[in-house]
Amino acid sequence: MAYDSSRPLGFATRAIHHGYNPADNANALTPPLHLTSTFAFPDAQTGGALFAGEAEGHIYSRISNPTVALLESRIAELEGAEAGLCTASGMGAISATMWTLLKPGDEVITDKTLYGCTFSYMRDGLARFGVKITHVDLSDPANLEAAISDTTRIVYFETPANPNMRLVDIRAVSDIAHAAGALVVVDNTYASPMLTRPITLGADFVLHSATKYLGGHGDLVAGAVCGPAEAIHEIRMVGVKDMTGSVMAPFNAMLVMRGLKTLQLRMARHCESGMKVAEWLEAQPGVSAVYYPGLASHPQHALANRQMDGFGGMIAFELESGYDAGIAMMNRLVLIRRAVSLGDAETLIQHPASMTHSTYTEEERLEHGISNGLVRLSVGLEDVADLIEDLGQALGVNAR
Repeated sequence: MAYDSSRPLGFATRAIHHGYNPADNANALTPPLHLTSTFAFPDAQTGGALFAGEAEGHIYSRISNPTVALLESRIAELEGAEAGLCTASGMGAISATMWTLLKPGDEVITDKTLYGCTFSYMRDGLARFGVKITHVDLSDPANLEAAISDTTRIVYFETPANPNMRLVDIRAVSDIAHAAGALVVVDNTYASPMLTRPITLGADFVLHSATKYLGGHGDLVAGAVCGPAEAIHEIRMVGVKDMTGSVMAPFNAMLVMRGLKTLQLRMARHCESGMKVAEWLEAQPGVSAVYYPGLASHPQHALANRQMDGFGGMIAFELESGYDAGIAMMNRLVLIRRAVSLGDAETLIQHPASMTHSTYTEEERLEHGISNGLVRLSVGLEDVADLIEDLGQALGVNAR
């Protein structure tokens, strides 16, 4: 029996309960894990109807699976979208979406700053097949207004951007894009739906590397895309089923659902600790710049207050002594782990220019706002005093 409330259910309640009734599943509190590749039909006519789209149900787990379908409905619910689709990775979600929505001759306008593999996919993948890729500084919506054209099909960006924490005004950019007949696709990995819901601000599609905050435990690789139901169905049947085969395994869906149950609690801790670490870093004499939307010094702090419900656990910073000092500092860390990825319980640190964004040439990195000395920090769930102490000894300062 569905819960009947006179008011909308809260975020955490929906993340834990949406779409599942134990009474429909032998009263199992935890949704069952459907480890099956295929599904049997009661008769040949039903099988034909399913393939023709005249009946609802599951055919083959490359197309849909009950465990994955429950996760898809929950992520869509949290994002305020009509439908969701889960994939084997974040890059799987990006590629399935873009291959489905684009054709040769279309233009994609992207923000200047993108995750390294996304940048490479745009430059070396889409562009090779006749899609024009135009990079624009979308932190100023006027730049989009000047660049958009009749051939622009998609406006694509991350906010906050990986790795330098630049923000994009989702509402303003969406209004400009829609006026020109273009779609807006937002990578919401850094914020999660707990902090930002791009579709409610005007975007058409929202993407995730569910490996990160949605999963939250560093033990899976997964992706998701949410948007209009008809378009998501097309991405499922074309982008995933026929083009990429980027199918989420049911076991990984179970793990992401486990992560969603604590997403609100974890994000609150990430935000609290992220702010404390950012404030501490900004006060250190050897740190030349700290990029964190919660700091008043962030050039888009006012925008962050308008479109985010918290500032997250991602920080970028630079040392006055540059690249060599940053590498030496990273190598002196003891508690904080040198690793890529983000959103885990463990605090992770990495050097974008030589790691996650090494797909850029040095000239491209500088042009796109990714300096050689930039360090990216994903603040985890440890005691923040211990993190600050570790950073302090690595920087050679008294952290107490």
